[in-house]
Amino acid sequence: MDDLTSIPAQQQEWPGTEAELVPQPDHGLRSWTPRGRLTGKKALITGGDSGIGRAIAITFAHEGADVAIGYLPEEEGDAKQTAEMVGELGRRCVTVPGDLRDEESCAELAEAAVRELGSLDVLICNAGFQMAYDELEDFPARQLQRTFATNVFSTFWLVQRLARELEHGGSIIVTTSIQAYAPSTHLLDYAATKAALNNLTVNLAAELGERGVRVNAVAPGPIWTPLIPSTMAPEKVESFGADTPLGRAGQPVEVAAAFILLASDEASYVSGTVLGVTGGKPVF
Repeated sequence: MDDLTSIPAQQQEWPGTEAELVPQPDHGLRSWTPRGRLTGKKALITGGDSGIGRAIAITFAHEGADVAIGYLPEEEGDAKQTAEMVGELGRRCVTVPGDLRDEESCAELAEAAVRELGSLDVLICNAGFQMAYDELEDFPARQLQRTFATNVFSTFWLVQRLARELEHGGSIIVTTSIQAYAPSTHLLDYAATKAALNNLTVNLAAELGERGVRVNAVAPGPIWTPLIPSTMAPEKVESFGADTPLGRAGQPVEVAAAFILLASDEASYVSGTVLGVTGGKPVF
């Protein structure tokens, strides 16, 4: 696992790509030790082409699950690589491009995942958009709508479409963020969406519990993914994560471990919880 204690300044065009990250992140393809915790399960992962989503897809495959991944058409290259990695592990990866800011695209993704996998046990709402600006006046007029549609609206629409499919033992896991608890002013709209997702997670857990569906969230801290150099200034990327108590950014595979736990039968009595993977930053 490469050292992330001193990340050099760098920048990519949005949405970024794994190939250009320095250092290269660990998604668990070689480092993960399988334990058979998700044998036979089928999962849909949004934003599954790169970053945390790629690590979830790979570690789920290691643990015996087949997956479908949703991703933006611009991220086709990374999505194909993720599918190849999952296939290398002997599991199936269905790839479905689309822009989840649109309700119809969410419906198409949900239908494709169930159709291609045959059924669904786990829904992971991980797709997210952010773009940093130093001043309130700098935020573009349409960014608020884009950020909320990608992060919050798509989560609601997918859960609404798939709740019945997940009844009697299914699991929903939402990616929130440390930003919901310690928001940065240059990410004020993104932070607000993550706070909304925490609230939505608790509400959905109450709503769907009697139908046998568990709903939880994972709140990552600074994790080294293409989202960082493609949405932040190079000087903010430099030494990204060094301000955590552990003194470094996290690897995507380190976040994926939390998703494995929450999706597994080991977490059969865990619902309505936000699990922080933050390098020591408080989540409360």
